[in-house]
Amino acid sequence: MTEQLDELADLIRDEKLRDLRIAMDELNDGDIVDFLERLGVKDRAVTFRLLPKDTAVEVFDMLDQSLQHEIIEGLKDGDVAHFFESLDPDDRVRLMDEMPASVARKMLRHLDPRERSLTNIVLGYPSGTIGREMSPEFVAVPEHWSVGQAMEKVRRAGVDAETIYTLPVVDRQRLLKGVVSLRDLITTDDDVIVESLMSEADSVDADHDAEDAARRCADRKHLAMPVTDKEHRVVGIFTVDDALDIIERAESEDAARHGGAEPLNRPYLSTPVLQIMRSRIVWLLVLAVGAALTVSVLDAFEDQLEAVTALALFVPLLIGTGGNTGNQAATTITRALALGDVASRDVFKVLWREVRVGITLGSTLGALGFLIAGLAYDWEIGTVIGLTLVAICTLAASAGGLMPLLGKALGADPAVFANPFIATFVDATGLIVYFLIAMSVLGI
Repeated sequence: MTEQLDELADLIRDEKLRDLRIAMDELNDGDIVDFLERLGVKDRAVTFRLLPKDTAVEVFDMLDQSLQHEIIEGLKDGDVAHFFESLDPDDRVRLMDEMPASVARKMLRHLDPRERSLTNIVLGYPSGTIGREMSPEFVAVPEHWSVGQAMEKVRRAGVDAETIYTLPVVDRQRLLKGVVSLRDLITTDDDVIVESLMSEADSVDADHDAEDAARRCADRKHLAMPVTDKEHRVVGIFTVDDALDIIERAESEDAARHGGAEPLNRPYLSTPVLQIMRSRIVWLLVLAVGAALTVSVLDAFEDQLEAVTALALFVPLLIGTGGNTGNQAATTITRALALGDVASRDVFKVLWREVRVGITLGSTLGALGFLIAGLAYDWEIGTVIGLTLVAICTLAASAGGLMPLLGKALGADPAVFANPFIATFVDATGLIVYFLIAMSVLGI
């Protein structure tokens, strides 16, 4: 497939647009999306305009919001309105978040009254909540209806609904009472009352955190979850495909920050070089300042290094081991926080567990370090290295476990408190511990 996409790129470069249009007819929508993501802004806009109308609508819906925004900027006003209106309300809101406020308001005004009303429902919830990610297009069936009445409503209103496989069941005041599956409706006689078929609803409040709701939906393997307001009235539906999108975005963000960068929030090959640079430069500057602390520590213990030059040889080993140990702990706890396995209130449980892990790791590595350094130099140096590895691993594992919890308690992204800061913190404190142990054991 990569070779085929490269051939299509050659057609663009050679300006053989007629051949390109014919070649794209053989691709499915997913392959077209992959192709568009590999192109520059200008070539992407030209290629998109070659697509048949129906294909263009489907492909546009599958593109990342940042790419949708770029394509819209290259379309005529009439085409913009068409593609904007073709989106589901929740997808439309995500696209609007990418746009300047004035452009977003202008496009919202051009929607028909129904679509504008649905979009405003989603816009009414704060960013980061599940209300901002839900679809207000759903089919709810009253509990006192018969299966026949429910199926008639599904046939009539299901065309515009986000999903019909899981249907909220409501009472006369539209309060959520449960859910019923389409499978149960299809396989049951028409005169059976819906209430007798419904099961308990696993719903989520519209103001609930979107990532937490998404993981709950995925973990419990729901096809969809009803979204309710404070009075427990159904205001929307949240589907598993939207849940997986949210989880993917969250994990991409965590992965970027673990590596000391900001997330790109768009496909890599379509990201401008300057944007990639900006996503990395801030963290590099922060880490450079942190590294200066390590230099200061080395400078403070310059006399000890001159007295026993062998100590300098082990500095990379010790700070590398400490940094890796801290990163392992931080990554594990950050992941556990995301999955709901631990919470900020578990701080002492996590600390006690990581202290024991650190001591165990440090003892194992310390014994090995004691043996190697003792045989290579002398047993006093081996003792320094062995004790330092125990101390550093314990310190690093404890700090690595606590920092994500601290970030969560402060309302910040736990990943921000993880790997970049862990390495800097452990480097500086680990060296201090190293030289204090060396001074005590060697008498320098």
